[in-house]
Amino acid sequence: MAHHPRIGLALGSGSARGLSHIGVLDALLEAGIEPDVVCGTSIGALVGAAYVAGQLDGLRQWAETATWRQVVRLMDVRLMGGGLIDGRQVVALLRRLGIDAPIESYAKRYAAVATDLASGREVWLQTGPIHEAVRASIALPGIVSPVEIDGKWLVDGGLTNPVPISVCRALGAEVIIAVNLNGDLVGRRFDKARTVPAVTAPSRVSTELFRRMLGQLPGVRPEQAAEAAPDQSRVSSAPGYLDVLANSLNIMQDHITRTRLAGEPPDVLLVPRLGDIGLMEFTKAREAIAEGRHCVQHALPMLKRYV
Repeated sequence: MAHHPRIGLALGSGSARGLSHIGVLDALLEAGIEPDVVCGTSIGALVGAAYVAGQLDGLRQWAETATWRQVVRLMDVRLMGGGLIDGRQVVALLRRLGIDAPIESYAKRYAAVATDLASGREVWLQTGPIHEAVRASIALPGIVSPVEIDGKWLVDGGLTNPVPISVCRALGAEVIIAVNLNGDLVGRRFDKARTVPAVTAPSRVSTELFRRMLGQLPGVRPEQAAEAAPDQSRVSSAPGYLDVLANSLNIMQDHITRTRLAGEPPDVLLVPRLGDIGLMEFTKAREAIAEGRHCVQHALPMLKRYV
């Protein structure tokens, strides 16, 4: 009988771009390639959790139909919590989607990668409620507040292991497919030579996040916060707050990813082209998912060689 290798899928970090992981999984499953081990960092942890929990369809439906107002409802701004967003509403969404059982109760191996804020070491979350593991892995510094698990304050795993190939291998994967969301980002969003403007008027989501942030400041009335929020009708040549933060993280994660890929390359590396999707542009889910599918379809000849 032919030996079917244990397939590991390493889903990388990338905020809203990570919705392309849904398309990657859809295309893999349609091609008869079913991952046995799924490890994710940040948004990769979230999509991976939906897959192992059997709720990928529910997450896809939410993502493809979510309006900017629904996305904004997930942003429970708390300036005193170590980040702009508290994260409780994200956890509530995961629970509504049925992504909330203990990790060890699922048939497929799963791990979410986070970073210990005190030691700087990566942490592999392999037990306990899966939504808590996801919540720790998505704690993007400066945006989502850290979370305490087992006495450790944890933040986004992208700080230490943006594409968790090593975790897949440690969990027994024999063939590893990795998805790197940061491969075409550095330098693109601020490249003035491009025909499409790299920095455009702020999205409704980022504008609302800014307004809510101002509203948390003492002495600032709601109408004052609304007036101070960026004007969506204007295009600025200067990068905004989220652009600066996002591109700074992209630079860091790109360097970390290149170093780790050189030392522990996967069998197949997928690099969706998502440079035009910003940090908080979750309303571009259809575009991201389609690119994820396209990326897998383009790589099918290579994938078939291994599986």
